[in-house]
Amino acid sequence: MKIQLNARNRAHLFEARAGVSVLESGLAGAVNLPYECGSGTCGTCKAKLVAGELHDAWPQAPGRKYLKQPADFLMCQCQARSDLVIEVGSFVHSMDAGACVPAAAQGEVVQARLLTHDVVLLEIELSQPMPFDAGQYALVRVPGIDGYRGWSMVNYAHRPQRLQFVVKRKPGGAVSEWLFGGASVVGARLDLFGPMGHATFHPHLGKNLLCIAGGSGIAGMMSILSRAVQEGYFAQFDGHVCFGVRTMRDAFFLEELAALRRQAGQRLAVTVALSDAEVQPAEAAAHPALRFDHGYVHEVAKRMMDGRFANTRAYIAGPPPVVDGSIRFLLLEAKLAADHIKYDKFS
Repeated sequence: MKIQLNARNRAHLFEARAGVSVLESGLAGAVNLPYECGSGTCGTCKAKLVAGELHDAWPQAPGRKYLKQPADFLMCQCQARSDLVIEVGSFVHSMDAGACVPAAAQGEVVQARLLTHDVVLLEIELSQPMPFDAGQYALVRVPGIDGYRGWSMVNYAHRPQRLQFVVKRKPGGAVSEWLFGGASVVGARLDLFGPMGHATFHPHLGKNLLCIAGGSGIAGMMSILSRAVQEGYFAQFDGHVCFGVRTMRDAFFLEELAALRRQAGQRLAVTVALSDAEVQPAEAAAHPALRFDHGYVHEVAKRMMDGRFANTRAYIAGPPPVVDGSIRFLLLEAKLAADHIKYDKFS
C-alpha cells in the first residue's frame, strides 16, 4: 500500500505494510514524521485522513484527546487498510543521509537483573544490529500484551546487536507484572522498533553537557556519557550530571557513573540528589568519585550549575515533574535557548 503525506512544505510518498502503523511505515521509509512518544499518549503524531481506509489499533489511546476533528487520527496507532492520502500541519523532511533509520527487529531477553527493589536491567539480543545515536530509545512490545513501551538504551556501540534497558516497576502495569511477577523472563521473545527520539548527542556538538535525570531517566544519559567518554569529549568540554532518586535504597548505576568519571577525568562531575533523605557519611564515603546533595533533582541541578550555563547543551529525562521543573529553570533562569534543551516525552 502507498501513503501520500501532504505536509506544509512538500508531499512525501512511502510504502506501508498491513498491520504496521503509519508512523512506523513512514519512519522506516526515512521520512521524519512528527512524533514524541510513539506509543499513543502524547498526540504529537496527529494527522488528518484525506482519502483511504484506516484501522485504529487502540481506540482508547490517551493521545486521542488531542484529536479535534472526525478525520484526525494518531499515526502511531493507526494502520493502512488501503492506499492513503494524509495531511499534517507541520513541516516534514526526509532524514539526513547517514541517519539511523528506524526498523523493526526481534529480540530475546538474555539477562534480567534487579538493580533496586523496583528497577530491573534488561539485556536483549537482537535478530540484527540496530545502529542508534546516543540518547535514543526503542519501542518494545511484549507478545500477549497490547502496545509498545518506550525504553532508552543504556549502552552505546556503533552497530550493537545487544541492547540494555532500565525499566522501573509501574504498579498495575501489565509489563511490570510480567517483569516483576516472579517468573523468569530470560528467553522471552520481544518485538522492537527503533531507534527513536531526538534528544541525541554527537561528538561534534562542541558544547558543555548538562544531564538531569530522575530515576530510570538515567538510562539514556548513560548512553550519552558512554559515547562522550569513548570519543574523549571531556578532554575539551565540561560535563555535569545530576541524578535524582528518593533515597539511597533507590540509587543504582553509582559504580558505573564513578567508572565513567574516572575515565573522563576532572571535567566530568556527577551529583546524586536525594529528594527524601540526607546522605549518610558512610554512604558518601563509599562513593568518593561522586557528590551527594539533598533536594529535588532539578533544584539541585540549578544550584550546582549557578553561573555555569554558558555554552551548554542540557539533556533531561525522568518523571514529568523533573522534566517540567528543569525546562522551566533552564529557559527562564539559565536563559538557555530552546534548541539546547533536549528531552523526549515517551513515557
